[in-house]
Amino acid sequence: MLTPSNPTVQRSRILIIVLAFVVLPMSIIAGLVFGQEPVPLSDVAGVISSKLFGATSNVSSISEQIVWNLRVPRIVLACIVGGGLSIVGVAMQALIRNPLAEPYILGISGGASAGASLFYLGFLPPIISSVLSLSVAAFAGGLLAILLVFFVARVDRQISVARLLLAGVAVSALMGAVTTFVTMMSPDPNKLRAMLFWLLGSLNGASWSTVVVPTIVVGLGTAILWILSRYLDAILLGEEPAFNLGVPVEEIKKLLIVLSALITGILVSAAGSIGFVGLVVPHIVRSFFGITHRVLIPLCFLVGAVFIVLADLASRSLLEASTFPIGVVTAICGVPFFLYLLRRKEYRFG
Repeated sequence: MLTPSNPTVQRSRILIIVLAFVVLPMSIIAGLVFGQEPVPLSDVAGVISSKLFGATSNVSSISEQIVWNLRVPRIVLACIVGGGLSIVGVAMQALIRNPLAEPYILGISGGASAGASLFYLGFLPPIISSVLSLSVAAFAGGLLAILLVFFVARVDRQISVARLLLAGVAVSALMGAVTTFVTMMSPDPNKLRAMLFWLLGSLNGASWSTVVVPTIVVGLGTAILWILSRYLDAILLGEEPAFNLGVPVEEIKKLLIVLSALITGILVSAAGSIGFVGLVVPHIVRSFFGITHRVLIPLCFLVGAVFIVLADLASRSLLEASTFPIGVVTAICGVPFFLYLLRRKEYRFG
């Protein structure tokens, strides 16, 4: 492995940082300008300067509505979804010490989708649904799914990677069947169409009111994981060595499971099921910057935000008359990457 002092590695790191800080603003600008109704860059600048700095603007009310009330919340949600799913991938990979872990593959996204579908389509008992919200139902579904996966994969206090992947596939299939069943049983055709599109991942529902909760939850989750960076580094050595170093391993594991389910559930309730972000982004960032979580977590958030903003831009550009599901775009990128990792002889970091 190349050492951090290697000039090639140093140049690569500088290049990645520059690209991340340049590509994200450029992709955000492109997302604000392009769409089914293109808006001139001058109008975008006028709306932003007017809303943020109180500058006088001669932009039409239609352009202002498109930019400020539709596209800006969509871009914000894209950044939050990309960053949030990426750090969940980091957390899950640290938890089982394997780069194949990811919320979509391990069934968390499927469980969250099932919980959200049951609530949204009215299939939960009234006594339960009356005390729940869409986000809470998604969180409960994701938590149930990941607990089931770990229960099946754990043998003699050890996590089998093969069992974990198979359990994740099985639980995802089960949760997908539940979601499909309740969706097809819905008597409301409008809700049926909305659910089918949402299940493949969509940012169409983004608004200023829908980005608040995901932003708070993902922001707090990212901060918590960053604070736990040294613990996560130690856990990569193994549970016993980490325990000997003074790490409260069992408490950290429980926290990571609950936090991953919470973030994934909130993001699924806001944007649907978007897969493979937590697999691709951490692996790419780790290839350049190593496994130190104090560096890995913020950079994964940044690169994940870039990834989803660009994926959303691509989803809006593929079809002229409508928006392509963003989950399809991420799957096209993520599935070949996952298959490549499966072909490796060892599923280890580094």
